[in-house]
Amino acid sequence: MEEYIVSARKYRPMTFDSVVGQRTLTTTLKNAVNSGKLAHAYLFCGPRGVGKTTCARIFAKAINCLAPTAEGEACNQCESCQAFNEQRSYNIFELDAASNNSVENIKSLMEQTRIPPQVGKYKVFIIDEVHMLSTQAFNAFLKTLEEPPAHVIFILATTEKHKILPTIISRCQIYDFERMSVEDTIQHLKEVAQKEGIEVEDEALAVIAEKADGGMRDALSIFDQTASFCQGKITYQKVIEDLNVLDADNYFRIIDLALENKVPDIMLLLNQIISRGFDGGNLINGLAAHVRNVLMAKDAQTLPLLEVSQQQRERYQQQAQKTPTPFLYRALQVMNQCDQGYRQSSNKRLLVELTLIQVAQITQPDDAESAGRGPKRLKSLFQKLLDSNRQQKVASQGGTAGRKTHKTVAVEPAETAKKEPAPKFKINDFGPTFKSLSKGKEKPQQEEIEAENKGENSRFTQEQLQQEWLAMCNRMPKEMIAMAQRMKNMTPQLLTPDSDAPQIEIVVDNNILLDQINTIQKRIKLTLAKALHNGNIDLRIRLSETGEIKPILTKRQIFDLIRKENPAIEKLRTALELHLS
Repeated sequence: MEEYIVSARKYRPMTFDSVVGQRTLTTTLKNAVNSGKLAHAYLFCGPRGVGKTTCARIFAKAINCLAPTAEGEACNQCESCQAFNEQRSYNIFELDAASNNSVENIKSLMEQTRIPPQVGKYKVFIIDEVHMLSTQAFNAFLKTLEEPPAHVIFILATTEKHKILPTIISRCQIYDFERMSVEDTIQHLKEVAQKEGIEVEDEALAVIAEKADGGMRDALSIFDQTASFCQGKITYQKVIEDLNVLDADNYFRIIDLALENKVPDIMLLLNQIISRGFDGGNLINGLAAHVRNVLMAKDAQTLPLLEVSQQQRERYQQQAQKTPTPFLYRALQVMNQCDQGYRQSSNKRLLVELTLIQVAQITQPDDAESAGRGPKRLKSLFQKLLDSNRQQKVASQGGTAGRKTHKTVAVEPAETAKKEPAPKFKINDFGPTFKSLSKGKEKPQQEEIEAENKGENSRFTQEQLQQEWLAMCNRMPKEMIAMAQRMKNMTPQLLTPDSDAPQIEIVVDNNILLDQINTIQKRIKLTLAKALHNGNIDLRIRLSETGEIKPILTKRQIFDLIRKENPAIEKLRTALELHLS
């Protein structure tokens, strides 16, 4: 059986012209070989798998060639080239600094620089991952690097240039390698597939190239993996199945549904995606990248920034034509906020669902009925209450002003109307305050409102109730933000889940908050009835009994409780001198 060699090694470039995606650098190196103007130290920087070590070997072989070609390539015929090809050259040394990073290793390497080459002109020392050298090793290397023997050339390769001492960098010629573009990667994979006799689809290669993230070595490794899975024909469907990549069609569908404000369809699609094992955070990140690509596709100037296949580029252009630019800006902002809070969220799926709901309602008018029980409907219910209170406030202030300034109005009505200040609305106007309670003022009466969906009697779970409760609190107006924050700490309880007229109980820990919530009780009931598709909800709000609601502990109180129950934790904290920040 023939020995199997992975594609990354089997098709490793042996000449400058066969290096993919680094034409500017390879041209510069070939010109240096032709002119004989060689530096004593080179620094190759760039991401992993883009050809740094490969170019270092080709360059070392070319400068030692006894008869280089007119293009600056090695001849592959002389003794030096043959020795290199057969891996028996004594003029080229490679050192992996990741595992040989001590001072002793560098001193041993420096000893070898004293011996001149037997065949060829130079001794070339290739130090890979040079940033892994210790500070002492760098200092031991510095003197030789500054004044090396005439027959010595150093080629340093690194993926983290910023970790190298400035004194080292200043003594090297620096070559920055670029990431592989998707087009170059696809073209190279096509050539490899043709040599291997494997049928491929362009869309499949595009997925591999995007997954490789600019690294050719990674792309070839993924290609080998998918070729083994597909057995002779690499197709798009098999590639996304093997690599567990979310199909881009899902992103296109989500944006199309969002433009039509179809929240229920998006929720069903999200459930399908999560049930297949995909993480909600990765979905949001992928959707954000998709929206970014759609935004780039709207302008011909930014179209080249899309690192996708030609077929995918056309799909992005088609969706960009029907997608408003403000929608894309707002969607990116919403998904960025979700990404920032995803790790800290205790209910990650709910956060993803709320984010997609917000994206789906960007193009929906504020007063329009939501097709998917969206937050804008929830906000409008409370907005009506605020508007009615504002009107009452204006009416009362208007009557008082008329009585006080009757004479002024009779003389100069126009001027008085201009000078009269606009009425201000305060959160105290629809809930009792400490001041009003002390004066014994009457509590404001709620307007009589009834649920518009009395005919609906859909059943729901405790989890769905909590989700809609949190969504309602998040969409309450800014004037009610204090009350909304307190309501978030409450947990409504579904007492009769199997009933067509379910009972919901809310327990409040103090009388003041109880009075405030009773003021908007009917609005809360109407909001939950709409959101849960049940117009027969029975909402009950009561004051908690002694010890029924546990106080919310601070981080300090929680830690004190833990170390009191577990003395070993306190011993560990004391031994390590740790302090709670």
